[in-house]
Amino acid sequence: MPQIPLHYVDLRTFCYATEDEKRVEEALRTFLPEEFEIERAESEGHYGDRILVLSARVENADDVRHVLSRLADLESFDELIDELDERVTENTELFLRLDKQAAFAGDVRLGAGITFRGKVEAYPAKKEQAVENAEEVLERLREQD
Repeated sequence: MPQIPLHYVDLRTFCYATEDEKRVEEALRTFLPEEFEIERAESEGHYGDRILVLSARVENADDVRHVLSRLADLESFDELIDELDERVTENTELFLRLDKQAAFAGDVRLGAGITFRGKVEAYPAKKEQAVENAEEVLERLREQD
């Protein structure tokens, strides 16, 4: 994949008081290159319980390729491509929600727990162009798989 039409990918998840921080971090690392730095920010829930926000921004082209290569493992890959019009915003951002429990086990599934936001390169910066570019990169991923 010579060119990646994504400026960056943001991955984010929450670690609630009832969850093991190491396990949640391991789930997020399922999508990240080795030794990638994860940012931590503490927050507080409605009842005063601690919530830890774990996030990472991937900007380097090789690292973005790594994240995308993990998406190629999705069982519902065709479904993802069919839903691109609903998953790409007017601001040319591709949004996915990934299953945190599955990620902890090393699997890649759509679901709840990890938010994936990729800024899709599009000139002009229009949703239609971003959908085309996102489809192109995902189709290339499928071909490589």
